[in-house]
Amino acid sequence: MTTLDSDTAYTGIDDLTVALDDGVLTVTLNRPDSLNSLNYGMLTTLAETAERAKSDPRVKVVRIGGAGRGFCSGAGISEEDHANGDSGDVLAAANRAVRAIMSLPQPAVAAVHGVAAGVGVSLALACDVVLASEKASFMLAFTKIGLMPDGGASALIAAAVGRIRAMRMALLAERISAAEAYDWGLVSAVHPADEFDAAVDAVIAGLRSGAAVALHKTKEAVNAATLTELEAAIDRETAGQRVLLASADFREGVQAFQQRRPANFSGS
Repeated sequence: MTTLDSDTAYTGIDDLTVALDDGVLTVTLNRPDSLNSLNYGMLTTLAETAERAKSDPRVKVVRIGGAGRGFCSGAGISEEDHANGDSGDVLAAANRAVRAIMSLPQPAVAAVHGVAAGVGVSLALACDVVLASEKASFMLAFTKIGLMPDGGASALIAAAVGRIRAMRMALLAERISAAEAYDWGLVSAVHPADEFDAAVDAVIAGLRSGAAVALHKTKEAVNAATLTELEAAIDRETAGQRVLLASADFREGVQAFQQRRPANFSGS
């Protein structure tokens, strides 16, 4: 793991850029050609950055967004995506990133301007304020490739929208529009696309000038009251996902996705 010194500048990687400016730590998922699909290096760098920010007095707010048309299309499934870690490593890194974001003492803002899918939804909901463009959408696409939601999604989404709607998202893998996500309580606000950046900046400015200790204690209290099952959910997801990653249905699901055809699941 990289050792991070709070007295030096934050350093990202090509696929995930990090910048600290006037108290705002901006983390940008930077694989626009794949709608910012995640790999091991991105998730590890995101986790390390959030872990470092916890004790950095220069950081007042953390902003997480995506480059190009999408926020995040979830974990990548190509051979290139797993060059530095297999599926199990990626799963562990995703869980680490979600835990790191959740445990930030500073407010974390997700700026979702396009599609958020798979574990990209988990990363967004790990933040404290989820702002969406009218062009945003949310989708738990796991079952389409023979997997289950992970990254704490089974707890994060149920806490936000309730069991029945969480089941709809998880089992049916439907795309949920920004407007519907707001009606459900999945996002904090929805803004017109041409006003989105300004709206995000305004929210961040308000949080940056807020009472830091009060914001921290408020986060702790709300999360403690609503996410009592998060750690247990991550443990259950990890155990179930490791079984599914070794299944024939997952192999078929990936092949079908890559070949752009319906999957023929065998239940094995």
